[in-house]
Amino acid sequence: MNDIQSIWEEFHRELKGFIARSIKNTHDADDILQDTFLKIIHNPQKISQAENLRQYLYGIVRNGIHDYFRKIKTEKNKAQWDNATLSKEDNLLLNNTLAECCVRPFIGQLPEKYREALLITEFEDISQKELAHRLSISYSGAKSRVQRGREKLKELLLLCCAYKSDRYGNLFTEREKACDC
Repeated sequence: MNDIQSIWEEFHRELKGFIARSIKNTHDADDILQDTFLKIIHNPQKISQAENLRQYLYGIVRNGIHDYFRKIKTEKNKAQWDNATLSKEDNLLLNNTLAECCVRPFIGQLPEKYREALLITEFEDISQKELAHRLSISYSGAKSRVQRGREKLKELLLLCCAYKSDRYGNLFTEREKACDC
């Protein structure tokens, strides 16, 4: 039970932020988070077998979110349902999962003040106003810190990986560089 407590303490805010950004409903996000931890409690052997705990937890959450949208889809009248919405949500889930697995290590290389600002705003889903209050800095200072952190993160990503951007600013990779990310 102690392992589950430590998993809760380490990951529950991060996972709730991920869920909340994906479904935009805090009550349902709490339910999905609760279901996630019930699955963890009922299957402790799977936790010990997981090679990467963070990826395993995000897999459980992602499945919970898919189930949530599947339930919504069946509850709504088919005439009211827009298939593009689900595709947009699936893309959001994919992007958030990629950010968690691929971008987080780069954030860890940032100076402390930028790392903290990005982790709080991007992974805990805390607003920049709340960040300012939490860090006891001005709102404009918090906005600047997040913006500079994003710029420094972009520089790290571009140094490591062979990314280029199209005319709209969308990044894509040209696997010329050997990159472990």
